[in-house]
Amino acid sequence: MRIMLYIAILLTVAGCSYSTSMPVALDEAQHLMQSDPNTALSRLNSMDVSEFQDSATMARWALLYSEAMVANHISAPTDTIVDIAIDYYRRHNRHDEFQKASRLKALIKSTDGTNALATALYLQKEKEFLLYKERAKHQLYIFAGFAILLMATGIILWMRQRIKVQSLRNETLIAEASGLKSRIDASYDDVNRLRTKLHRMLENRFTLIDSLCQIYYESQGTKSERKAIIDKVKSEIEAVRTDSFDKMEQAVNDCRNNLLITVKNSCPNLKTDDYHLLVYLASGLSTRTISLLLGESVDVIYKRKSRLKSRLKESVATVCPDIMSVF
Repeated sequence: MRIMLYIAILLTVAGCSYSTSMPVALDEAQHLMQSDPNTALSRLNSMDVSEFQDSATMARWALLYSEAMVANHISAPTDTIVDIAIDYYRRHNRHDEFQKASRLKALIKSTDGTNALATALYLQKEKEFLLYKERAKHQLYIFAGFAILLMATGIILWMRQRIKVQSLRNETLIAEASGLKSRIDASYDDVNRLRTKLHRMLENRFTLIDSLCQIYYESQGTKSERKAIIDKVKSEIEAVRTDSFDKMEQAVNDCRNNLLITVKNSCPNLKTDDYHLLVYLASGLSTRTISLLLGESVDVIYKRKSRLKSRLKESVATVCPDIMSVF
């Protein structure tokens, strides 16, 4: 890439040096055209046409050369040189120069003067013009190749940049995925710790309730004995609802990153019944167990759970995305 930049700078410098020297020589020849047309023709003959760098300079030289030949009463063996000016000015809509070149073409044909040296020089200029055309063609190929090379280099750099950006995106995604996995693992750990803690806390009470229920169904005792068992079950359920609630709430906050505290702060108007439902849900209790603790049917618990989820999704989910995992 650096070499290509050096080449471009070299071509620019060369073009600038040419553009300042050749027009000056043509200006001098044009200035001499009226006072000394013979010297003007000599100046134009001294120029190496094959070294011209652009078609505008070539057309101007051809116009001045034809004018100098007419001024020196020399006829041209062919129309090659004056046609250079005619073709260029026609294509570029330069009306005045085109008209002048057309008049010079007619005058060159009508001039009877012949000069062997002038004819030889004219033919030499024709050869130089052919060399110029050939060189211009090669330059066109070179510039086209250079442009294609620049384009290919730009595409390669663009592709490399895209690959680099994509690589950074992939690394970001991998990092996010790794972070998400860590959070999921941490969440699983929190849930497991909560489950273990609640299991130790409630195991004895639920075991007792289960044992009493078993005794009730198997018992052949009197109504008073069966009623005593029912009252004992109700008493244990009430104990879970009252005595164990604070411990369950604390366990949830300890194991789930103060989830319930965040909900209280974000939604201070949450009803007590809904908060109790949320604590039981966050503790991982089943819907049937919650219905037993709250003294409501399973269908009612499902409906309340759905309403609570919608409300917390609007007011708390943005602050605490983990709240949705409760449901």
